[in-house]
Amino acid sequence: MKNEQGIVIETPQEMFRRVARYIASADGIYGEESAEDEFFAVMSDLEFLPNSPTLMNAGTRIKQLAACFVLPVGDSLDEIFETLKNAALIHQSGGGTGFNFSKIRPKGDIVGSTGGIASGPVSFMKVFDAATQAIKQGGRRRGANMGILNVDHPDIIEFITAKHDPGILTNFNLSVAVTDRFMQAVEQGASYELVNPRTGKVTERKDALEIFELISESAWNSGEPGMIFLDRINRDNPTPKLGLIEATNPCGEQPLLPYEACNLGSINLDKMVYNGTINYEKLGKTVDIAVHFLDNVIDMEQFPLEAISTIVKKNRKIGLGIMGLLICSSIWAYHTIHLKQ
Repeated sequence: MKNEQGIVIETPQEMFRRVARYIASADGIYGEESAEDEFFAVMSDLEFLPNSPTLMNAGTRIKQLAACFVLPVGDSLDEIFETLKNAALIHQSGGGTGFNFSKIRPKGDIVGSTGGIASGPVSFMKVFDAATQAIKQGGRRRGANMGILNVDHPDIIEFITAKHDPGILTNFNLSVAVTDRFMQAVEQGASYELVNPRTGKVTERKDALEIFELISESAWNSGEPGMIFLDRINRDNPTPKLGLIEATNPCGEQPLLPYEACNLGSINLDKMVYNGTINYEKLGKTVDIAVHFLDNVIDMEQFPLEAISTIVKKNRKIGLGIMGLLICSSIWAYHTIHLKQ
């Protein structure tokens, strides 16, 4: 923590104690013994660490503790800028956001309320990017976004090539949402349909292989875009009755429903190894403590939107990583159940 003059006013050990005490206070909700000392021990020994917003905000007046969010983006101006406002609040507190911009009508389409011409999703992404750039100057840390566009959106080529010019969308990772149907068309050398999301009508057909090669070439040249296989993800959606997964967090490792958030943590595998051998007993105990910690975070965090708080406390998604390997609890549990069956 720093004071108003920007001077550091706590040691690392004091930070870990602040976080451990606040997160362990959730144990009292369930009548359990406080795990404060356990939480402090694994953090101070650098065996486990939660994501940055938890370290920064736990035990402070800012109680937003999650790193990953997905916000829905509608087609109207009100919906778009309401999402932008919500994203700004999340970025200010240290979180990152994922968006699917596919509901926005394509460039050149009609704007019914004014009779004007739509500018398309990429133009609004630039607005989101500029807002992120401004907020990161005074926020808790640099903001980050995931921008997704469905492969059948009429503006897909503009999206794929958006980062060919340096300095464009620098606060975004980009991913094309591809369907099973599109990938089959790639394999078969067939065409596929582009669809106006406002009308649901086909605007034109494109050669699937040409689009796939453009994605590949762009990724080779600029590192963007990636690809996200939403059909595959939704086959393992643990709560399908609550809606479809359309986006992920900024780094792509956590698919989330609209308004969902996920708090992450990681185990330092190096601390689990002795004489070249993994101490599985210690690793298992550390995993138990880490999951307990992350689950407590859900009870203790406060979000800027009631919609986020409601779905987070119902679905209780957490992510525990080991040296860069992320195990998303909801999907992990789903597979474990099916393997047992």
